[in-house]
Amino acid sequence: METVKFGVVGAGHIGKRHMEMIQRHAGFELVAIADVRSKETCGVEVDVPAYHSDQALLAAHPELDIVCICTPNGFHAEQAIRAIQSNCHVVIEKPMALTRHDGERILHAALSKGKQVFCVMQNRYSPPSIWLKELVDSGVLGKIHLVQVQCYWNRDDSYYGKIPWKGKLDLDGGTLFTQFSHFVDLMYWVFGDIHQIQSRFADFAHQENTDFEDTGLITFEFVKHQAFGALNFSTAVAERNFESSVTIIAEKGTVKVGGQYMNEVEYCNIQDYEMPELPASNPANDYGHYKGSAANHGYIFENIDAALNGKGEITTNALEGLKVVDIIERMYAAGKRPLKTP
Repeated sequence: METVKFGVVGAGHIGKRHMEMIQRHAGFELVAIADVRSKETCGVEVDVPAYHSDQALLAAHPELDIVCICTPNGFHAEQAIRAIQSNCHVVIEKPMALTRHDGERILHAALSKGKQVFCVMQNRYSPPSIWLKELVDSGVLGKIHLVQVQCYWNRDDSYYGKIPWKGKLDLDGGTLFTQFSHFVDLMYWVFGDIHQIQSRFADFAHQENTDFEDTGLITFEFVKHQAFGALNFSTAVAERNFESSVTIIAEKGTVKVGGQYMNEVEYCNIQDYEMPELPASNPANDYGHYKGSAANHGYIFENIDAALNGKGEITTNALEGLKVVDIIERMYAAGKRPLKTP
């Protein structure tokens, strides 16, 4: 088996996580990285060539097999398409793109070149998520009546001050794209597509550091289950993250998966059903001044290995990554966002 050669574009927190995962894998090689900043500024210590743009990296290394896109959200589409056009598979951090149109452009580029698109949605690997998916698919809950997803996190001035692109509409896209797309993906993965969307948004605590909402109330219906759904979110929580949870009200029982990162089963009462013991969830990604979703990137790179070697399917492929973008775009379109204008 030949070594798979990687390039990483973007050397921030997530880019460094990708570098670490590549270097841990015996069959992978980190060939080069790219960032507008120097390696020293980024705190990158890997001994590989560094370039100031993805174009320079691609031009210097035609031998690359895969490029990881770990840059601000607004750059994902163009950089992924350039990598694909250079005959590379791509691994794209969430979100795949900021519009359905750009997501479709990535998909079409991949199809035309015969390349794979791996969309990073690592919450699918958490034991409570896997259990919830299996539970719903099994039908043991009977008819599902209501699904409520709640995402209540803290993102304060220090967060936006240290990561200046976050909060900018063209590079960030919004709270649903940057903070909570993992949970939109999880909702879609478990329950399917939605319609009949109604949304309300407000910016309570971030008027000075974001161009968009920090809080939203969204209601909808699930197409497959004909059940009511709601997604309530906020990054205006005081001091620290509060919870990310999903509650299911169904014909034969009630379930809540909660914790700060949807990482524990808080309640399970189902007729004629015994809750199994689940493996422990990985801790949240700890970035010092804030925490993100579960540290499951190792599973992503195991999946890349399996998919490229014909031993498994991509966990979140281009179509699924595109669907998450589509759902978020429709959620935003269904309500007036408090956007700042220049």
